[in-house]
Amino acid sequence: MMTRRRMAGILAVLAVLLAVVVFRWLRGPGDEAEVETDVAVHVGQVGRATLHRYVTAYGYVEPAPPAGSRPAAGALITPFVGGVLAAIDCVEGQRVAKGTVLFRLDSRMAEVAVEQARHELDFAEKAYARQRELVQADGTSQRTYQEAQQRLDAARSGLATAETELAYLRIAAPLPGTVVRVNAEVGQHVDQSTVLAQVVDLDRLIVSVAVPMGEAAGLAAGQAAFLGVDSAAPRGAVTLVGRDVDPATGTYRVLVSVPAGAGYLPGQFTDVRIVVEEHRDVLAVPEVSVVTRPGEGTWVMVVEGDRAVRRPVTVGLRQGGLAEVSGDGIAEGTTVVAEDAYSLPEETKIRIVGR
Repeated sequence: MMTRRRMAGILAVLAVLLAVVVFRWLRGPGDEAEVETDVAVHVGQVGRATLHRYVTAYGYVEPAPPAGSRPAAGALITPFVGGVLAAIDCVEGQRVAKGTVLFRLDSRMAEVAVEQARHELDFAEKAYARQRELVQADGTSQRTYQEAQQRLDAARSGLATAETELAYLRIAAPLPGTVVRVNAEVGQHVDQSTVLAQVVDLDRLIVSVAVPMGEAAGLAAGQAAFLGVDSAAPRGAVTLVGRDVDPATGTYRVLVSVPAGAGYLPGQFTDVRIVVEEHRDVLAVPEVSVVTRPGEGTWVMVVEGDRAVRRPVTVGLRQGGLAEVSGDGIAEGTTVVAEDAYSLPEETKIRIVGR
């Protein structure tokens, strides 16, 4: 048999359920209370910045090519004549002036030839001097005098030739610079095709880079360029933009100067950032705050009171986590939703994290 206490409990529960049903029936279906929740968001602000568009390419450091009256900044050292290498008068890393002797070939036979040519010249000068005195006294024929003069001219030419051949055996630097490579040994037989060394003016280097056709728009000589990726990268400039496209790679050849004293060496690989475009003092927002959806456009969510409101924007340059923006309701100091913007509906009640 059910106890009185248990029966009283059941009746109480039934009374509560009945009261709820009656209360909902009296209010009707349209009287349900709507509960609006807020969304926690992170925010940023519209600020001002100078933004750039870069073209990034990669290439190798080389001596600068000839430009106008300026010669090339590097030279491969080769002998004028063949012979046996007798002495090496330079080492790698040595700075040399133009005309400094770097190598000497065996010159013994050439020295003998010079000495013989000097004797021949001395004899010819004396013979000519005698004939000149005799012709003035009518003691010789005009023909003999002219032959003596011809022998003198030939002796002078012979000495000049012998001295030139001797000079060719001393191989000198054709420009001031640094010996960056020595590729020879004493006793080696060399000829005009033998590369003995390389001399480079390390203050006149360039980086030769290949820029794809699709990225070359806007490139021009004189534009600033940075070697490397960090903020302290040396700053050079574009010196040449090629006019022809390499059919094998689809790229333009672009030359960028290397600042003097930057520490780069020929053959070194480096990346280059060329400043193709610069927008100074423009409005910018955190790049994560910009939302773009196909068919809907591009916008940011601007904080107005306790709500985030969609504001259409036009986006310009993007750099370093910032995006250039312009549009109605966008001004310096305006607060915008940051990384949470993509998931927010068009107008949402929000709660700013950290406040």
